[in-house]
Amino acid sequence: MQEAGTACRGVRGATTVDTEAGAVAPATAELLQRMLEANGLVQEDVAAAIFTLDDDLAGENPAAAARAAGWDLVPLLMVREHGGDARVPRCLRVLLLANTTLSQSQVQHVYLREASELRPDLAPAIVHPETSPTP
Repeated sequence: MQEAGTACRGVRGATTVDTEAGAVAPATAELLQRMLEANGLVQEDVAAAIFTLDDDLAGENPAAAARAAGWDLVPLLMVREHGGDARVPRCLRVLLLANTTLSQSQVQHVYLREASELRPDLAPAIVHPETSPTP
């Protein structure tokens, strides 16, 4: 079998954010770390990250939170959801574009907390807090 080359793959992730002030920063850092770990990536593998927020998180900025957590060399973008899936309140979503040798079918998408409701078809790749290792 021929060894796979490096390709840019999309890695999706989502989590829900607690209601207290400042909760976006730790939720963002945790989600990004879990996404890297699940796919054997390091920050230098990430070409870009695109965050989306629902209206109930208006005024929050996960891109700024990621920069504050050390993601200052990765291009980051934050956009508001426009009429997106509103099943999960206070939901933070991210699409990482990462350079990897993983095939598309090997990529592990990470959905934390109540965000696991968004993609039940990815259940093996979903991380539930009650079964997650503590950092």
